[in-house]
Amino acid sequence: MIKVLQSQNYLYLLLLIFCLTFSQLIFAQEKKPKVALVLSGGGAKGVAHIRTLQLLDSLHIVPDLIVGNSMGSIVGGLYAMGYSGDSIASLTKNANWEKLLGGRVSLNKVGAEEKSEYGKYLIELDFKNGKISTGAYLLNDQKLREFIALLAVPVYGIDDFDDLPIPFRAVTTDILNGKEVILDQGSLATAMRASMSIPGVFSPVRYENTLLVDGGLLNNFPADIAKNWGADFIIGSDVGDNPQTIESLNSISSLLFQGSMMNSNTKRPANRLLCDILIDHAPYLTYSTSDFFNANEIYEEGKIATDQQIDAFVNLSQSLKNFEQRKHELPEAQTKFTFNTIEYQNISKSNLALVKARTAMKPNVEYTTQEIEEGLGRAMGTTIFKDIEFAPNRENDKLGLILKGVEKSKHQVKGALHFDSYRGAGLIINYTGRNVLADASRFLVTLDIAEQPKARIQYQKNFGNDRDWWWKTEVLGQLLQQKLFIEGRNVDEVRFSYFEFDNQINRNLSALKSYTGLGLKYESSKLKPKIDPNVNNNILSLEQYNFTIYELYAQFKHNSLNDVHYPTHGTQIQAMLSTSFHNNIKTSYIDPNISNIDASANNYTKLSLGFEERILITPNLTGITSLDSGFMFGGNSRDNDYLFTTLGYGAKYFLGGNIIDPRNDNYTFSGLTESALAVSQFIKVGLGVQLKTIRNLYVTPHIDMASVGFGNFDDYIPKAFLPKDKWTNYENPSFLASIGTTVSYKSLLGPINFDVSWVNNTDDIRVFIGIGFPINSSN
Repeated sequence: MIKVLQSQNYLYLLLLIFCLTFSQLIFAQEKKPKVALVLSGGGAKGVAHIRTLQLLDSLHIVPDLIVGNSMGSIVGGLYAMGYSGDSIASLTKNANWEKLLGGRVSLNKVGAEEKSEYGKYLIELDFKNGKISTGAYLLNDQKLREFIALLAVPVYGIDDFDDLPIPFRAVTTDILNGKEVILDQGSLATAMRASMSIPGVFSPVRYENTLLVDGGLLNNFPADIAKNWGADFIIGSDVGDNPQTIESLNSISSLLFQGSMMNSNTKRPANRLLCDILIDHAPYLTYSTSDFFNANEIYEEGKIATDQQIDAFVNLSQSLKNFEQRKHELPEAQTKFTFNTIEYQNISKSNLALVKARTAMKPNVEYTTQEIEEGLGRAMGTTIFKDIEFAPNRENDKLGLILKGVEKSKHQVKGALHFDSYRGAGLIINYTGRNVLADASRFLVTLDIAEQPKARIQYQKNFGNDRDWWWKTEVLGQLLQQKLFIEGRNVDEVRFSYFEFDNQINRNLSALKSYTGLGLKYESSKLKPKIDPNVNNNILSLEQYNFTIYELYAQFKHNSLNDVHYPTHGTQIQAMLSTSFHNNIKTSYIDPNISNIDASANNYTKLSLGFEERILITPNLTGITSLDSGFMFGGNSRDNDYLFTTLGYGAKYFLGGNIIDPRNDNYTFSGLTESALAVSQFIKVGLGVQLKTIRNLYVTPHIDMASVGFGNFDDYIPKAFLPKDKWTNYENPSFLASIGTTVSYKSLLGPINFDVSWVNNTDDIRVFIGIGFPINSSN
């Protein structure tokens, strides 16, 4: 009996072991379903995808693969790298979209010798084979690509997208052959960038022997790619528009967009049916594909459709509890890199030495990511590229760096419009030739076609091992109508012709900020009354005035401002010491009692100092302080004829106006007419705040104060800081002050400025209106 019981116990034990083993085998055979996340394209509307990522994070659901197109590729690529939904939301919220989509590099990234021409034109077109090219895109996404490339630094070591924390695919279109291209390896930053290249908006991306553009042309919501990739469960977030109606296709833009999306729209219904969870944002998104400046509002709207699917996400989370999830976090970011090789692609021989010198990067030297970014910025600061990008190159366990550029044409045609309430309207046409006369050189001709025309011809060449030395030769000519003032009153209007021939050699102390140099220039100023004095004599009885000088000078200039028109931070410093020789004055008067002059004028020495500081107080408020001064050492006169005798009209410092004249020694002073006040000594202080009220609209209250003198330095300096006389009195140092406000708008035509200012010792409030890009100083 005992043996029988023992045998039964053994049988039960064996049966139990069998059952346990069988159940484990059954469970082991149950595989985790492959969950795919599909994110559609939609431009700015793609920000709505982010709420889906946050929901996945909160429920601990990690997709097994991600397929993205266009903006969905950007959001999906970041998530695949390991960025959390919250971190992507923060990136979107804090992104400076104006800067990212503005394209141009900041002024403080532009080469010191190039700043004078940077950002001064409305349009810039390539001139090739006798034809003007309008270019292949509207927006330069240089800053956006740099932004994406830096975000991708943590996965620089990953070439196969299956090796990312979450495997990823970027959908693009081969625009040359009309085929869908799915990127699964290479540079993740480049893949994301290619997927969002909307034709005509952003430049296409070169890939092997073709060009890649936005995948939305053929497949904007690529759920079928996820299915073909083996997805068992598809989560789809679609920010595409609802089907168009006859009534909605009522504009050129809507028809063109509908035409470009026809293939994609054909596939969309079937792709939406493939989704197990479909988040349809179309009914709730009120913004368009270009509304990046409303990214925060789009994010909030993205919550509506996503939160409607919370129950479905919770059920998915419950069903995945018994399975091990992927580890979703950013790989440890490498902050320093040593490149075995540095390769420059698509850069001409003429420009290669300059680019190498400016990037200042060498193989087998350790660089931080910030230093790599700065090197790229210096390369863009040469202004010879439309865009330039960097990418890691891993081959045979060696890390290399590829710098790939798209150069502008050797010949460019630029243009701008301008108007101001003093000089009138004009059309500026510029030709810029790069490396036409020599390597690392620039030749330009600029014409201001207007009632008061101007012209500039300039040649500039960089030389030296580091290309930090540069020579500049320039000819400037102006034919203006100038008001002459004595004691603050307009006494005559004259035709003023000015000619300058300037030659200088400079050396950059900092490739992007400062330089010093020596120069030699010739100036000629001619005045002739607008109305013949024989018909209507003027107060000065002047018939004609000619003044010529030669100047030898030394200069120092520093500019770290971050923008041409509305800088928010940075410093600008200018210093010049000059001495004249071989000066000559020739005058003739209608009054026989006034002797004509044809003689040498006194030589002089001038010292000019200028300083401007912009300080960012809040994101929308910038403090402005400035200090300018000029001193003349030499014979001076104090009579009412001070404009013309002893030193000559062209030798003076001129204060007045709101626009800097191309001539040297001209300084703005709101409330005064341009060049209204000619002085031999001055110290000018300016204070202001620049308030950005809404996008592209600025309000700048300002105060300017100056101590001005009309005599020699020795008489001026003891009383310079205690000026008592009115500035209309030429006997002693005088106090000049103005207060006003400028309202500015950054428009498609260029800056629009409206200024209202009051000046002491006058009863006038002067209103100034300026539109567009006038020819400014070349320094």
